[in-house]
Amino acid sequence: MARISSGQRRMRLTAGLLAATMMVPAAAHASDRETVDQRLDRLEAMIMSLQQQMAGQQANAAQSETVSQLSAAVAETRAQNAELAQQQAETQERVAKVEKDAGNGFRVGNTNVSLGGYVKLDAKSLRTSGGELPSGSAGLDFLIPSLIPVGGSSSGWDTHFHGRQSRLIVKTSTPVGDKSVGTHLEMDFMVTSGGDQRVSNSYSPRMRQAFITYDGWTFGQAWSNFQNVGALPDSVDFVGTMPGTVFVRQPLIRYKSNSGFSVSVENPETTLTNSTGGRILPTDDKLPDITARYDGKGFTIAGIVRQLTASDAILASGGDSALGYGLSVSGKFPIGSGGDDFRVMGTVGEGLGRYMGANIVNDAAIDADGNLDPIATYSGFAAFRHVWSPKARSTLAGSYFKADNPVALTGGSPTDEVWNVLANLIYSPVPKLDIGLEYMYAERTNEAGQDGSLQQVQLGAKYSF
Repeated sequence: MARISSGQRRMRLTAGLLAATMMVPAAAHASDRETVDQRLDRLEAMIMSLQQQMAGQQANAAQSETVSQLSAAVAETRAQNAELAQQQAETQERVAKVEKDAGNGFRVGNTNVSLGGYVKLDAKSLRTSGGELPSGSAGLDFLIPSLIPVGGSSSGWDTHFHGRQSRLIVKTSTPVGDKSVGTHLEMDFMVTSGGDQRVSNSYSPRMRQAFITYDGWTFGQAWSNFQNVGALPDSVDFVGTMPGTVFVRQPLIRYKSNSGFSVSVENPETTLTNSTGGRILPTDDKLPDITARYDGKGFTIAGIVRQLTASDAILASGGDSALGYGLSVSGKFPIGSGGDDFRVMGTVGEGLGRYMGANIVNDAAIDADGNLDPIATYSGFAAFRHVWSPKARSTLAGSYFKADNPVALTGGSPTDEVWNVLANLIYSPVPKLDIGLEYMYAERTNEAGQDGSLQQVQLGAKYSF
């Protein structure tokens, strides 16, 4: 029997160790991959030792070829092991995403569907000093500044319960390559007609938001890019600080970058005030409203440019257009580490009418020559929220709105200024259940100097899901 040299034994041992290493299952766990790496390190050390021995001895061609093949096999195995590690990490990431999505909804094919929203009861008693709010008025459901009665000889007192703010949200998310397509459909029952308080208290649902998202793009009806919803106060009333708030939802196309910048083109709608203070809605808007916005750490800066348009049929002067523009700065800033925060918004501009406080005043007036005269507005709010305990919190807030109506063109009925203050206590006995009590005082004055106040005490119970 031929004797086997120590070098041959070492090569056979090396080859056997390499074969064992390459037989590791492709679906190895992280600990298995660590073992493979250790084996490969040993192989490389043994091959280097062989190469050193062969350099000091006269090795035949077959031995040299074997060592070269072993070196190549080690390199290939190490590359395969690295690829396996990457594939396993990607698989674990996909599994984690599927498990997370499944925890937030249910799957239909490749699409995750989630439901959200809340059920809310509002019970309020409100008193107005400048006249009564008519039955069925949206001003009975939440604060709408332009509907506060002024100049009346008698006061009004209404106690009103409703569940119209209850909301249903349906969201979907569908993976498309390394991105996803999302949809958002949101409905409630506010400011819709057809309900009654005599028998059934039934109300028709309405579409609040309906949009598609993909890779930074939004297509559909959503909150205007000019509005920062994240700065709104924690109130029992639907909005709370409506006089000082930018408040618009409308169809839009928006793009937002990862750096916080966003731009949008949005549905145009011009609102005009005639010589008696009435509202005119032209139907011939030509260019979309354009916004630009930057979201920083806790704050937002947004700008808007608009074309206000009215045709000859409205103005009887060949038609006219005017420029509208505005700037809004807002933010939500934490105070301390206990959950307190300060929220603020300030907005100025001309021709912003319908964007401010649910259209407190219109965008422009019509002068004697049939030209559009944009109306300047100034508004803002501030709100402080204090967290008393993990289950109790309060908000103290106030807002203000001022318009420079050209009284010679509009008469005295449009709103000159309106403001309000509120204070509340919200208790959450269990997660997602809020029971709140809130007092609000609001006052409106028109251009003729007539004023009227609104006081309300409101109890709200809301469960979010």
